[in-house]
Amino acid sequence: MQVPAPRLAETWRAFVVTGSALACLGTAHQLVNSRLLRRPPSDPPGVAGPVSLLVPARDEAHRIEPTVRSLLAQRGLVDAEILVLDDGSTDGTADVVRAVAGPDPRLRVLTGSEPPRGSLGKPHACAQLAAAARGEVLVFVDADVVLAPDAVAAAVAVLRGPRPLDLLSPWPRQVASGAWGRLIQPLLAWSWLTTLPVRLAERSSRPSMAIANGQFLVMDADALTRAGGWGSVSGAVLDDISLARAVRASGGRTGVADGSAIATCRMYSTGAELRDGYRKSLWAAFGSPVGAVAVGSALAVVYVVPAVAAVTGSRIGVLGYAAAVLGRMSVAQWSGTPDGRDAVGDAVAHPLSVLVLLGLLTSSWLGRVRGSLQWKGRAV
Repeated sequence: MQVPAPRLAETWRAFVVTGSALACLGTAHQLVNSRLLRRPPSDPPGVAGPVSLLVPARDEAHRIEPTVRSLLAQRGLVDAEILVLDDGSTDGTADVVRAVAGPDPRLRVLTGSEPPRGSLGKPHACAQLAAAARGEVLVFVDADVVLAPDAVAAAVAVLRGPRPLDLLSPWPRQVASGAWGRLIQPLLAWSWLTTLPVRLAERSSRPSMAIANGQFLVMDADALTRAGGWGSVSGAVLDDISLARAVRASGGRTGVADGSAIATCRMYSTGAELRDGYRKSLWAAFGSPVGAVAVGSALAVVYVVPAVAAVTGSRIGVLGYAAAVLGRMSVAQWSGTPDGRDAVGDAVAHPLSVLVLLGLLTSSWLGRVRGSLQWKGRAV
């Protein structure tokens, strides 16, 4: 049965109006979120108690040196230790770390064990680090993150500030290079700023409203123990979000802060690394194949349909597309190239970013179904 052309046109217009309206609402919500977001102080007080800076590292010899140097240069920490766990590296990661640290007694390199059956590499590595740490505050930092000199003291000031938290995620600036990185990496901050009511989420005890970024996590050691430690999320692909949910389930409070001024992260150097990195975990982001289809369809309606309509001359489509571009530009401080010169061009390509993300999501689920997903030589 052939659907009459007027009915198709009416349906398309409904999609354009709906998508454009939601794009406008999403950007408005994002702008409000950005104003309400916690921000670390520029001149933080010192931290008197013991702090443990913890780095899980597997085959990171090519990029861990700036991370270690930034940890050694932290200011305002009266009693700090730095533990780097060499998680079965084959590229001399431990040697690089030792060469950078020299005789500095604050840094120790630990030799990690292989994760037991059913456990994934990173949460197992973090569990070993936490077990060896003596700090009252635990700071987990990925080997591709570089911290500003006052980053840890500033993050602890937020953790223990007027509205104290048990787990804080200061969101680093995502330094992206190459076409794939510039298309995809900005979506990390954009996604939760657009969809999650940050202040309401902080006050809520619902695990579903937890957000976290394992690149830079700051937490109270006792809160980690109450949540069951990293062992409670040993099989979670999205271990950072799962840990935040476990902290909430144990009665703790979690939150996110603008960490763009105190931390940077270059997650992937090539398009192939980015593809493999997102493929390993995107399948777990939305709970089920049905959830993935629902979210993917919504993203297409809100951020692709208005752009297509705009090209054909739809004023409503232009409005929705413009709102999406504005929303993408407003997260430029958390993402983009090191000099930020391409922020406008990257924002204009936002519909393409969404389409690439949907492709990665599909590929991730196919890999999950086939059992072919791997990361750094280990099955996921």
